[in-house]
Amino acid sequence: MAKLYFRYGAMSSSKTAQAIMVKYNYHERGQSALLVKPAVDTRDGVHTVRSRCGLTDECVLFHEIPWDEVYAHKYDCLIVDEAQFLKKEEVERLIDAVDSHGVPVICYGLRADFQGNFFEGSRCLMAFADTIEEIKTICWCGKKAIMNARLDGKGGITKVGDQVVLGADDKYVGLCRKHWSEGKLGPERGSAE
Repeated sequence: MAKLYFRYGAMSSSKTAQAIMVKYNYHERGQSALLVKPAVDTRDGVHTVRSRCGLTDECVLFHEIPWDEVYAHKYDCLIVDEAQFLKKEEVERLIDAVDSHGVPVICYGLRADFQGNFFEGSRCLMAFADTIEEIKTICWCGKKAIMNARLDGKGGITKVGDQVVLGADDKYVGLCRKHWSEGKLGPERGSAE
């Protein structure tokens, strides 16, 4: 039975690497998986996803999904990277692929933004996914990182600004809730505990 999965984690928790590996595993077993990302994410090129550990793969943008091929089961699975950027209607389209057409959908993304607020896509996925799984990573202190801190460019973090500012390690770091609240980036980044 097909399911809608939401696998979320803080920055640098290997979400994209896992998405690429899941696609690889489908292909290795003679099945076909379509890797998708929202159009807003153009950091690595329009039709490319890239993990911090160096894995890359081709993808299509959400609005380019060939739904007739999906519904005809040309693809055994849809894999969506950066799912936090999806709109509610896009999540609903994925739900329809699962419920009406029996196509499994695995979404990877952040749960919350740098201010601790849900993204629209994440909120919808948390509400409607059949299975919700956390991909864990750690804060500089060794505790589980659950918050996404946006770097201010001056050695600290900021909690003001637009919700979406694309970036990776140059703009964001995963922190535990305590260090996110205190704005402490750790000894290697210049702030003391």
